[in-house]
Amino acid sequence: MTLMATEAHAETDIRRHELAAFLRSRRERISPEQVGLPRGRRRRTPGLRREEVAQLSAVGVTWYTWLEQARPIQVSPQVLDALAGALLLDPTERTHLFALAAQTDPHPETPCPTVSPALRALLDQLEPVPAAVQNSRYDFLAHNRTFGRLFCDLDALPREDRNSLWLAFTNNDFRAAVPDLPEVLRSLAGKLRAAMAEHLAEPAWKALLHRLQTASPEFREIWARHEVVDQASRTKLIRNAHVGLLRLEHTNLWLGPAAGPRLVTYVPVDEASRAGVERLQELVLAEEEAARLGSRPAQADEALAVA
Repeated sequence: MTLMATEAHAETDIRRHELAAFLRSRRERISPEQVGLPRGRRRRTPGLRREEVAQLSAVGVTWYTWLEQARPIQVSPQVLDALAGALLLDPTERTHLFALAAQTDPHPETPCPTVSPALRALLDQLEPVPAAVQNSRYDFLAHNRTFGRLFCDLDALPREDRNSLWLAFTNNDFRAAVPDLPEVLRSLAGKLRAAMAEHLAEPAWKALLHRLQTASPEFREIWARHEVVDQASRTKLIRNAHVGLLRLEHTNLWLGPAAGPRLVTYVPVDEASRAGVERLQELVLAEEEAARLGSRPAQADEALAVA
C-alpha cells in the first residue's frame, strides 16, 4: 500500500470513529418522550436505545449498531437524512453529520448556519435594493424580497434550484431577464471553474457540476473551454418581467474568507432604475398583503401580468 493510500485509509478510519461517537452522543441526550416513545420501567440506557433510533430512522438495528461501532459500512445521504430527523439535529449538527460521513445533504433547505438573524435583518433593511447572501458555489443562501423577484420568482423554486448557474442555464424566466445572456453564461462558468479549484474533491461541488453537465449541453460546451473569470463588480442590465429594464451595480461584500459566503447587492445606477426597484418592492408588498387577506389586489394582478 502506498503512503497516499495509507493516509487516505487512516483518514477514513478517523471519520468513521468520529461519526460513531457523534451519533452515540446525540442518541444519549434524547429522552423517549421527546420523540413520542414510552419510557418504560426498566431503562438503564441514557437517552434512546439503539433499536429505538433504528425504528425511528427505518433502518435495521444491526446496521445501526455497526454504524455506532465504526464498522466499515456504507451510509447513504437518505439514511443520514433520516438519522438527522430521528436524533433531532439542529442545522449545525446536521451539517456536521454529513461532513463526517463525506456525503452531500439531499435536503439543503435547512437554515444555513452562516446566515445569522442579524444578517437576515440586514437584507430586509437594504430594501428596496435587491440583496442576497451567496456562497462560493453560487447557491443563494438567503435573499430579501426585491431580490426574490428580480430575475424570477426565487421563492417558488426548490432550494436546490436556487443557484446562479443552474438558473442561468436551465430556467427560462431567469434567462429572459438577462439581455446579454451569452456573455453572462460564459462569465458564470468561468467563475465557477475558478472557485472550484479549491473544492475539486468535495461532494457538493461535484454534484453541482454533474447536474449542470447532465441538464445543459450549452453548459458542457462552455465548460470544455476551461476559461476562468474573476469576481469583479460591474453594472448589469436586467429585464425584469414586472417593471422593465433596470441598470444595477453588482457588488460583492465578502463575509469572511474570499472563498466563503458573500453579500451580493444590486444598487440602481440611475433614477429610472431606482424607481423600478421601488415599484418592484411595492408589488411584492402588495402580494404579501393580498396573501394575508386571502385575495390578490387588482393592481398587483395587473402589474404582474406585464411581461
